[in-house]
Amino acid sequence: MRTRLLCAALIGLAALTAAAPAEARINQRQHRQQDRIYNGVRTGELNRREAYRLERREGRIARYEARARASGGGLNGRERYRIERMQDRTSRAIYRQKHDAQVR
Repeated sequence: MRTRLLCAALIGLAALTAAAPAEARINQRQHRQQDRIYNGVRTGELNRREAYRLERREGRIARYEARARASGGGLNGRERYRIERMQDRTSRAIYRQKHDAQVR
């Protein structure tokens, strides 16, 4: 009985520690993308409208993440996958806006 309980506890702990790096990765990426937008505005690669639209996309991701976390138990695999896909699309949008031929 004790062995089963101990095994179940270890499996649960392993699942929690496996999810922690993924959630940390999401937050780190969010901060890096915010920095990319800020630097784009600072250097003139992004104008106000572009920055506003990109920030709005980042806000949508943050709201989705907050709703997913509030639903209980942190993020499941499907929610993490969806957030990472949203971040992928936003990252491409940041790159495209920073490297377009638009004169500022």
